[in-house]
Amino acid sequence: MTDAGPVARAVALIQRAEDALLALVLGAMILLAVSEIVLRNVFDTGLAWSAPLLRVMLLWVGLLGALAATRSDQHIAIDALSRLLPDTGRALVHALTRSFAAGVCLLIAWHAARMVIDDRAAGTLAFASVPAWLCETILPLAFGLIGVRFALTAARSLRGVPVTEPAGRP
Repeated sequence: MTDAGPVARAVALIQRAEDALLALVLGAMILLAVSEIVLRNVFDTGLAWSAPLLRVMLLWVGLLGALAATRSDQHIAIDALSRLLPDTGRALVHALTRSFAAGVCLLIAWHAARMVIDDRAAGTLAFASVPAWLCETILPLAFGLIGVRFALTAARSLRGVPVTEPAGRP
C-alpha cells in the first residue's frame, strides 16, 4: 500500500476537522437547548444569551453541513437537463453549473470577509460581550471552501473525470 501524498493527507485532515467541528457544534447546540428547556420548566429561570447563541450555532451547523454536502457532490442540484444529455454534454453542463456556483460562493465569501473585517473594526457585539465578527467567521470560511470545492469539481468534469450520480439518485 502506498502512502497518500501530502495534498491527500491535508484534504483528509481538513475533512476530519470539518466533521469534528460539525459534531461539536451540533452536540453543544443540543445540550444548550435541552438545558434551557430544563431551566425554564423546572427552575423557572433561563440563560439570557442562549437564544442568540443557538441562532449563531444554527448558522454554523447549516454552513458546516453545506461543506460536508459539497465535499462529495451531495448538495441540492437541479439537473433535469443533464439527465437528457450524453456523457460529454453532461460533463460540460456539470462543469458550467459548478463553475457558476463556485463564482457565486467565492463572491459571497469575499463580501462576507469584508463584513467580518468591518464588524471587527467597529467592535460590534452579537450578544452578551461576544463580538459579532467571531460569530460571522464561518461565512467567509465556509463559502470560500465551498467555492473552491465547486471549482475543483468543475475542473474534474472538464478533464474528463466521469460525473457520478450522488447516492440515492436514480
